[in-house]
Amino acid sequence: MRLMFRGCTAALASLPLLAGAADAPLWEVGAGVTALSFPAYRGSDQRNQFVLPIPYFVYRGEFLKADREGVRAELFETDRVTLTVSGALSPPSSSKDIVAREGMSDLRATGELGPQIDVRLWQSENRRRTLKLLLPLRTGYTLERSPQHVGWVFHPKLNLDLTDLPGLPGWNVGLQAGPVMGDRRQHAYFYGVSAADARADRPAYAAQGGFGGMQYLVGVSRRYRSHWVGGFLRYDRLSGARFADSPLVRDRHYVAGGFAVSWILGESGTRVVVDD
Repeated sequence: MRLMFRGCTAALASLPLLAGAADAPLWEVGAGVTALSFPAYRGSDQRNQFVLPIPYFVYRGEFLKADREGVRAELFETDRVTLTVSGALSPPSSSKDIVAREGMSDLRATGELGPQIDVRLWQSENRRRTLKLLLPLRTGYTLERSPQHVGWVFHPKLNLDLTDLPGLPGWNVGLQAGPVMGDRRQHAYFYGVSAADARADRPAYAAQGGFGGMQYLVGVSRRYRSHWVGGFLRYDRLSGARFADSPLVRDRHYVAGGFAVSWILGESGTRVVVDD
């Protein structure tokens, strides 16, 4: 599973922000805890459950930003289009714990970095409902002493942020949907089976690049005076993916989810105007 800076952090990191202009601290710091449930990799029939401590950090600079949209640098912005540099991380998975990958090399933790274009397609008059087209393109490397390039990922998606839903005062709701596209190297890293790793129940498989399935996500969050709470559910549908017939794909439909609570321990005395 992929986190926004592939995995559990990305989904929590992509929870919606409060729309509209507001006065806020330049930075905030804190700590919290998160509970997560997700597959060992997209298409795995084995799940990982974690309860982990997490840092809480928000920085609202003119150029560098760190918030629930992830860590990014804004390079260019107009009324409707924003160009940023963004990243993603995925946790490692040990093949000794995954039946489908028994005897194969472990999946290393990976990091991705690349440009992202955000296009605002529509916004309500009160700025509390916003529809955007997000266009991230990232290249990935394993995080180890000798990094290995693991290909490119393109994940265009529609993002709808809502902050004025009846019956949910103070809550932010976000919806995302879009295809995941990967090149041959990306799909080979997760779904390829070499001749040396092939066996009777796991034939050799050469993965191809292209369509990698659909992702749908709903996230909710709320900021209180001294703490923040949020959660997400993500549905992945791998039917039709170029790698769907890989022997490593054991589940073509699955749900991942998580919940987090963070306490704000300190904030900057400098205030800035934010316009999300």
